[in-house]
Amino acid sequence: MMTNPTGRLTQGQFSFLPDLSDDEIRAQVEYGLARGWAWSVEYTDDPHPRNTYWEMYGMPMFDLRDAAGVLQETNACRKTFPQHYIRLMAFDSTRGVESIAMSFIVNRPAAEPGFGLARTEGAGRTMRYRIGSYATDRPEGERYAR
Repeated sequence: MMTNPTGRLTQGQFSFLPDLSDDEIRAQVEYGLARGWAWSVEYTDDPHPRNTYWEMYGMPMFDLRDAAGVLQETNACRKTFPQHYIRLMAFDSTRGVESIAMSFIVNRPAAEPGFGLARTEGAGRTMRYRIGSYATDRPEGERYAR
């Protein structure tokens, strides 16, 4: 059974929904700011499900209290990396640690090549599986058509 018929990358909240508009993004950022969450903008061209450490665009916005500042950083990142995945992450520090409270993708490459599943047989009946992004078949910086 295919659980993701669109073939789109599904990481974070809202992944199975159509792309959020800037107004919808602003509403989510305002929701987080109202709860005291700090925002950061991250990007990658290797969206492997276990690649949780994306590159940060700028510094985390701990003291920011206006959604316009987050959208300004988001749009600057979109302009710099138009063919990368870009996500917003909200951190909740109310318990004394920086834990992720919300994360969602705000930019995608025009074409998402998807992932392949490779099976390796081992001793006996052992089977090992590996997921690999088709995008990483090309060098960093050249993974998506421009």
